[in-house]
Amino acid sequence: MPAVETARGPVEVDALGRTLMHEHVFVLSTEHVQNYGTAAWWDEEERVEDAITKLHQVIERGITTIVDPTVWGLGRYIPRIARIAERVPELNIIVATGIYSYNDVPFQFHYRGPNTLLGGADPMIADFTRDLTEGIAGTSVKAAFLKCAIDEPGLTPGVERIMRAVAATHRETGAPVNVHTHSPSHAGRVVVDLLSKEGVDMTKVVIGHAGDSNDVDYLMEMADTGAILGMDRFGLDLLNPTASRVSTIATLCERGYADRMVLSHDASCYMDWFGPDPELLQGMAPNWNYRHISDDVLPSLRALNVSDAQIDQMLIDNPRRYFTR
Repeated sequence: MPAVETARGPVEVDALGRTLMHEHVFVLSTEHVQNYGTAAWWDEEERVEDAITKLHQVIERGITTIVDPTVWGLGRYIPRIARIAERVPELNIIVATGIYSYNDVPFQFHYRGPNTLLGGADPMIADFTRDLTEGIAGTSVKAAFLKCAIDEPGLTPGVERIMRAVAATHRETGAPVNVHTHSPSHAGRVVVDLLSKEGVDMTKVVIGHAGDSNDVDYLMEMADTGAILGMDRFGLDLLNPTASRVSTIATLCERGYADRMVLSHDASCYMDWFGPDPELLQGMAPNWNYRHISDDVLPSLRALNVSDAQIDQMLIDNPRRYFTR
């Protein structure tokens, strides 16, 4: 039986069960935490306990796996995730490798690799491959997929280099890919074009944040390449209201695309992007949490004639197929 790596080791893909395909445990700047957080607002033990409480809410709703695309640029720190995973053994946490940038490569790669000062092979590929095959940062935890990003600035030289390194690692390892995209600019088209030319199996690609768009023609165009649509920002009503997201999914299900969509929130237990107080966002995004799909979205989908079989496709079958190698 094929297996997928998690923060507690390999799990058979058939055992993943109901899966939220894009959730973070923490989104942090590690330098910010180290330099300004520990004396003022970051309490490691408090945050770990809070995360465990919130992840138990996921388990209580019948979710058995979350896929966490937190990579370099979003504050990945695997020892903390491994510690939390041991405390929530009923939940699989699948982690990623890659780089999250809208513009440049990190300076640690700026002068190394093709067409740089020092030249040579791209070291990102070796680093990503090591994370997938040996373990991350000296731990036994292995990444199970690759993550990169393209946002409003478009295909900058740095974004392109990262994406090509992700594609090369995919070709070498077979690991699936998740790409953060900017739906208002239809950035998924750039992703599909580049990754296809790089020989990536598009059935192993999630077009992240596709659900920010209600342009059904655009979404069908992406899905017709074989790619999976990440309908994965439920609760971020500032970007696209829940009712619109639900209606778009229902329309796509009616047109036969339930086998190419996955569901999630892009939520986290703690995120430092908006300052040290996580409660500040509650008034603007009260439903941006791990509970929203189970409590509100699934009933709304059923009310629009999305069947339980189609819901299972999006929550169980599609994630299982994505991670099967």
